[in-house]
Amino acid sequence: MLYFEDFTPGRRFDYRPVEMQAADMIAFAGEFDPQPMHLDEEAGRHSILGGLSASGWHTSAIGMRMMIDAFLAHSSSQGSPGIDFMDWKKPVLAGDVISGFSLVLEARPSKSKPQIGFVKFRNEISNQSREPVAVSECSIMFRRREAARP
Repeated sequence: MLYFEDFTPGRRFDYRPVEMQAADMIAFAGEFDPQPMHLDEEAGRHSILGGLSASGWHTSAIGMRMMIDAFLAHSSSQGSPGIDFMDWKKPVLAGDVISGFSLVLEARPSKSKPQIGFVKFRNEISNQSREPVAVSECSIMFRRREAARP
């Protein structure tokens, strides 16, 4: 179990690669972002994106899952107060293999809730050519180890 004290600046958590499947991209877009370039290969080719592309929201959702698998599932996470920024740098196309990492930028104990601390992360997702496709920064609240003791 990872607690606030385990998230020291500079610590990196790598993500496992995910291959972006056309059917999954279309299903996500149909439900949440039904724009033509996310729903149809031909429309995607005629767009500035160059092919069937994942919604940025889909890429972000995959990134969230990558964070869960990399470290959040075995941590004392108490959620996030929000995202500082999220940039979609390059289209994610059907067949792309994306991976990435979360890097701890800073960690500070909460002033008002001594049982938790805030950890700020930079999250980067890249394609198989190591080109960044999505970059974000966010803070996550974690229980402090001392607060977890009975």
